[in-house]
Amino acid sequence: MTKSTFFINQALAKASQSLLLTAPNPRVGCFITSPDGQPLGQGHTQRAGSPHAEIMALRDAAVQNHNVSGATAYVTLEPCSHHGRTGPCCDALIAAGIKKVVGSITDPNPLVSGQGFERLRAAGIEVIVGPGAEESRELNIGYFSRMIRKTPWVRMKIAASLDGKTALSNGTSQWITSSEARTDGHAWRARACAVLTGIGTVLADNPRLDVRLVDTPRQPHLVVVDSRLETPPVALIFIATRAVFIYAAVQNDEKKAALEARGATVIYLPGQDPGTENKVDLKAMLQDLARREINELHVEAGHKLNGSLIREGLVDEFLVYLAPKLIGQGCDMASFGPLSELTQAVPLVFKSTDKLGPDLRIVARIPGRDEF
Repeated sequence: MTKSTFFINQALAKASQSLLLTAPNPRVGCFITSPDGQPLGQGHTQRAGSPHAEIMALRDAAVQNHNVSGATAYVTLEPCSHHGRTGPCCDALIAAGIKKVVGSITDPNPLVSGQGFERLRAAGIEVIVGPGAEESRELNIGYFSRMIRKTPWVRMKIAASLDGKTALSNGTSQWITSSEARTDGHAWRARACAVLTGIGTVLADNPRLDVRLVDTPRQPHLVVVDSRLETPPVALIFIATRAVFIYAAVQNDEKKAALEARGATVIYLPGQDPGTENKVDLKAMLQDLARREINELHVEAGHKLNGSLIREGLVDEFLVYLAPKLIGQGCDMASFGPLSELTQAVPLVFKSTDKLGPDLRIVARIPGRDEF
């Protein structure tokens, strides 16, 4: 292992500590060393509007009375070069006397996109780009998706029996999977910018859909697809302190006002094609969520909305928990089709398979969806 790889791995470990914290900003880590490789300071990006990884690492070095003049900064994403919620990190590195920067990958944000590295080079700082690029991009897959594709990374979570049933025929679903799987599911909720569900789930289960089983510094936003604005103002989704976005297709000013009185934002996005006027345009919804700075969208919905998202090709990744039991007749994971040929099946690539208590967790991705 090279020195650059070793220290970038240290920076990536710091970046991972910001997994639940930084949205909508990327998860970034920074590790500063002396010319001979002695650690001087380290840090990761804080909440949006708070210091980025480079600033935290410089502060850490200062607290320890370490002089960073002539030092090397290993950072998992290109230092920002613009004034946003905070000042440019590249200027802070220049002012501190950093002489070398090893960066994993260029920031896809058009406001940065190579300009940070160029500003460092213009100041006489040696810049190396590449170590840890794949890991950094994967850690920030939603951020890269929003910046490049202008749509969030859509991850669909499903808990089911081994024969693919998410509930009994009478709707009973609590609990098919184990407490270990449920806790892990909350951890995936926590890392998302927003949780998406449909009105069918809201009416049938009255869920909270917040993060309760793991510690989190923030609650993800909630998004509801509710074509006719049937969400009850007394629904439990309003308990958590967070933004609630309700997408509708059929205008109803009275219901809209009632929901907005509960703090929700109601957005009308009816379909534009003939016969879709009374349904929410799901593709347009994702584009709108990207404009609202949603990086990762975590879907927990019923078989109808799941099927619609899959049928329209809007899902990037599946997070599936399978319990070692058979249910027989019941509710399916997703309702789409029927297909006439096996070649029409949605192809998947398993990214990971892990045992959680008695259950199996599968992360599967549609091939090529991360190639942007």
